[in-house]
Amino acid sequence: MSAVTMTPALTDPAVEHVIGLMRTTRMPHARAVVADVLATAKAQRWDPTEVVRVLLEAEATGRNRSMLATRRKRAGFPTGKTFDVWDEALSTLPASTTSFLRTLEWVRRRENLIACGPSGTGKSLLLEALGQQAIDQGMSVSWLSMEDLGALVRRHRIDDSVNKAITRATNVDLICIDDIGLLPVSADAAEGFYRVVEASYEKRSLAISSNIHPSGFDELMPKTIATATVDRLLHHAHLCQTSGESVRLMQAQNGKGTRPMN
Repeated sequence: MSAVTMTPALTDPAVEHVIGLMRTTRMPHARAVVADVLATAKAQRWDPTEVVRVLLEAEATGRNRSMLATRRKRAGFPTGKTFDVWDEALSTLPASTTSFLRTLEWVRRRENLIACGPSGTGKSLLLEALGQQAIDQGMSVSWLSMEDLGALVRRHRIDDSVNKAITRATNVDLICIDDIGLLPVSADAAEGFYRVVEASYEKRSLAISSNIHPSGFDELMPKTIATATVDRLLHHAHLCQTSGESVRLMQAQNGKGTRPMN
């Protein structure tokens, strides 16, 4: 019979050495659990491949979690709301429409979404929830306002780097622009909006919310810019119109917008 070579039990210095190697190779998530995993593996006599699997799985899960957190932070979402708080009964959109939008197939096809309707009817919540879901599915998202676009144009016009700034701002899978028409649109904001739409045309998806239909954008900005913008925006787009009274106002009137004081 051939002699069986027994693997010596891992000593504390050996564990510390493994941890050091994981630090060197940048495996922070596996490093955080390696001591416990090795102790459990020793006590339960795990197969070596099981140890490797558990550690690599911990690292992969941790990296994915960190990546999602980073993408959410970069996106700049205003509230962090997801479809967990979406109430189909309060939405005036057909359930089939919401269901289709949640597949994100339109993002993969580089199509646009325009949600228009009165204030408080769920447009911003819809955009943010879709953006959050896109990140969960491994996509990158950017959340902007018209004021953000105006500031970007002003900041980069000084050194003639507006085109580069727009390219960086649109280097994501989905760009969300919220509340168009809620406030007056400056000339810089109108220019920034056009530049984003033009740069994204047939290359990535735009999701916008507005209090008015895109056909009325010439009331917000010069007609020539509005026409060129809307022409590109609507060419590959899904138009969703919300209606009814403000959900926020209704909840406030019913006492659901606040919590009782202790």
